[in-house]
Amino acid sequence: MADLNITEHELVALDAAIASNCVPCAESHIGEARRLGLTDSQIAEAVQVADKVRQVPARKVLRAALRLSNETLDPARPGSGDSPDKVASASQQDHPCCR
Repeated sequence: MADLNITEHELVALDAAIASNCVPCAESHIGEARRLGLTDSQIAEAVQVADKVRQVPARKVLRAALRLSNETLDPARPGSGDSPDKVASASQQDHPCCR
């Protein structure tokens, strides 16, 4: 990491904090960025860039979830009358990330 100066390093850390939704991390890195001489305008710009990057996968997963829930609740589809709990339980069995 010797190629980044301390200010650039702090901006990367701030952006990572925003992207990971870590409020205490963001607070810490904003304070450090100010201590290093970054203006509030520069910090706000970095936060806005990080938020735009963070929103892309969030929107994609939201769209997928809405599409899947519409498919699950569509009365024209076989098995669509299953309760949300039954659907969630079946999904958890299929996907180890949800256990």
